[in-house]
Amino acid sequence: MERNNASETTVTPGQAQLVEEVLARFGKAAAIVDPDMIAPWIRDWRGRYWGAAPAILAPENTAEVEAIVIRAGELGVPLVPQGGNTSMVGGATPPADGSALILSLRRMKRIRELSLEDNKVVAEAGVILDDLHAAADAAGRRFPLSLGARGSATVGGLVSTNAGGTQVLRFGTMRRLVAGIEAVLPNGQVYHGLSALKKDNRGYDFNQLLIGGEGTLGVVTAATLELVPAVTDRCVAWVGMSSPEEALRLLRVFEAETTQVESFEIVPEDSLSLVLKHIPGTRNPLSRLHPWNVLIEACATSPIAESPRTVMERVLAAGFDDGLFDDAAIATSEAQANDFWRIRESLSEAEKARGPATQHDISVAINLMPKFMVEAAAELAARFPGTEASAFGHLGDGNVHFHVRAPVGADPAKWYAEQAPLVTAYVHDLVVASGGSISAEHGIGQMKREELERLGPPARLSMLSAIKRAMDPAQLFNPGKLVPDWTYNDQANS
Repeated sequence: MERNNASETTVTPGQAQLVEEVLARFGKAAAIVDPDMIAPWIRDWRGRYWGAAPAILAPENTAEVEAIVIRAGELGVPLVPQGGNTSMVGGATPPADGSALILSLRRMKRIRELSLEDNKVVAEAGVILDDLHAAADAAGRRFPLSLGARGSATVGGLVSTNAGGTQVLRFGTMRRLVAGIEAVLPNGQVYHGLSALKKDNRGYDFNQLLIGGEGTLGVVTAATLELVPAVTDRCVAWVGMSSPEEALRLLRVFEAETTQVESFEIVPEDSLSLVLKHIPGTRNPLSRLHPWNVLIEACATSPIAESPRTVMERVLAAGFDDGLFDDAAIATSEAQANDFWRIRESLSEAEKARGPATQHDISVAINLMPKFMVEAAAELAARFPGTEASAFGHLGDGNVHFHVRAPVGADPAKWYAEQAPLVTAYVHDLVVASGGSISAEHGIGQMKREELERLGPPARLSMLSAIKRAMDPAQLFNPGKLVPDWTYNDQANS
């Protein structure tokens, strides 16, 4: 049963005044106070984190964001920036005490400019990724970042979390795809950084500071994004093999032969089985299950380029001769290619249907990842009997989603309260011992803040604190996210 905390929230005088002024200045669409309309936006996508907020402020343009931020600062009202609310770490969920208002950017959904000469698009924060893809496609270009939440994830959220997705192997994360940013800072000033200069040597790179900042340093209102040539042809294959080591060797064969590979996603047998069981209409691309599987996509962006299918057939033939895999299927149609991708994109949904689990978005050095995937899963199963640990995702980036599923029949509330924190700490200890990161692409949010405090290098924590303290001394931007409290409070009081 869903909880509607919005109706139980006590409105502070500052919040009431801010909402009243926003309604008066910008109209009824700019402030939502109906608890039923607020309810879907006070919980995270996974249903793990619940907050409370007496109102959602919904500006239509940057000037309105600026005015809201200035007045919120004067009244001491914290704000939680929110786009599509698809955060995997509770990064857009307001505090449970109702002390903050949600600042929704969803009404800011204009594509301001699309330049074929510069291969750039200027999109506002509320533009949904699917709509951005459609606009680029209509112009004969492509925005080369995709993920499972593309139907709801927004540009502002993608920038603020430094989103990755399934094409990082070729095009990188949002850090490589963002050429400029417009944002409203905690002091109410508008940072005008959309110009996308190739060379700008005036000191610190503030664009990069805001990318991945999770809304703690500024509210992203628009971004200039890189476009690439549209795909003229693609080929998708599903490959079954015995180990992650074989998968990595196969990737190296592809890299030696072609630059066309955009995605190389590894999927273990148990994750595939969950999809086949819980997601209607899915089927195994191969005649039998294999311990490990890889989804490969190769794309051409020129009609004179070698056919991706030719490339795929040639490299897979060489890999098979070298004993790198057991079986493979190459999609013979777009429909079949999409079916292969549906398996990959349904992994989280299938796992959610299976029952409670802890999700860990981690990275280690690429050459260490195959061994880590196998050995860490074995250690977790031994340390926590009855659990099932497995990893899937972006092998070529050194980033996998390492999930540990609760024993069958476990009470979700009890398991999350008693066992999940121990499981997560154990996984993160293994990651740090391997020189890796406890957050590869999802961010820190509130889910990983205590773990960042526990495991983060002191120099990193010190810099996080110093930057936050300098830019948001009143801690009004996305409170309770990313920056551990102690790093801020200890240094602020020293």
